[in-house]
Amino acid sequence: MKSYSVLMSVYAKEQPQFLKLAIESILNQTISTNEFVIVCDGPLTQALDDVLDSYSDKYKSLFKFIRLPQNLGLGPALREGIRYCNNELIARMDSDDISCLTRMQRQLQLFDEDEKLDFCSGHIAEFDNNPQDIVAYRRVPCAHSEILEYAHKRNPMNHMAVMYKKSKVLGVGGYEDIKGFEDYFLWVKMLQNRCRARNIDDVLVFARVGNGMSKRRGGIKYLRQIAYLERKFYKMGFLSQKEYIFNTIVRSSICLMPNDIRQFIYKSFLRV
Repeated sequence: MKSYSVLMSVYAKEQPQFLKLAIESILNQTISTNEFVIVCDGPLTQALDDVLDSYSDKYKSLFKFIRLPQNLGLGPALREGIRYCNNELIARMDSDDISCLTRMQRQLQLFDEDEKLDFCSGHIAEFDNNPQDIVAYRRVPCAHSEILEYAHKRNPMNHMAVMYKKSKVLGVGGYEDIKGFEDYFLWVKMLQNRCRARNIDDVLVFARVGNGMSKRRGGIKYLRQIAYLERKFYKMGFLSQKEYIFNTIVRSSICLMPNDIRQFIYKSFLRV
C-alpha cells in the first residue's frame, strides 16, 4: 500500500488530553504513517506544547511542526500545512477526535483498488465526553454519483475522516478561508473539477462534538456564513437558482430557530 501523511491543526483552546488521544489513535493505526504534520495555529498553551514536545522527543523523524505566529483559522492553517506534506495521499485528522484503528488501512485499500479515486471519507460517530457513549452518527453517501447529488444540499464528506490526493487539492486552489465551511467548499471545487469521490460505509472516526454543537450553528454570525457559502456555490455554477433559494431559506430558518428546537432537528433529522 502507498505511504500517506497525516495533517492536523491545533490551536490554543484545545485540551491537552484530547490532543494526546487524537495523536495516539493515529500512532496505533494498523498501517502506520511515515509523516505527521501538525500546524500550530498561533501560539499554544504550555500544556499543549508539552504534549507535542513529548511526541517529538519520542518520534524524532515522524513529526513535523509548523508554527504560525498568529491564529489564522482552520482553512489558512491547513492551506499552509498541506505544503509540508511529502506524500501524495494525505489523511486529515482533528486534534480532539479519535480515529478507528483500521481507518487508514481501509482508505488506503480503496485508493489501491481505484486509481482514479481522488478523495474519500466515511461515517463518524459523535460523542460528548465518552467515545463509548455515542449520541449520534453522521452518515454520508458512498457512491460518487450520490456524493455529487448530496453536495447540492449538504456537506457530503466528513472532514475529520477524509483522505485525499495532495495534487488534486492543490489543483483546485486548496483550502480557502470560508469560516465553518472550509472543507465543504473544497469538496465542491473538487467535484466541479471532475475529481472522483467515495465514502466507506462504516464509522472511521469518533468525533467529539460537545454540548455546544447546535448552539454554534445558530445566530446571525452563522447565518451570514451560510448565506456567503450558498452565494459562492451559486456564482460558481454549482447550484441552480432554485437550489440556491431553497437552500438559503431552509438553512437560514434552522439557524434562526431557538437552540432547543435546532438541537432537536439535528438529532432527529440530520443525524441518526
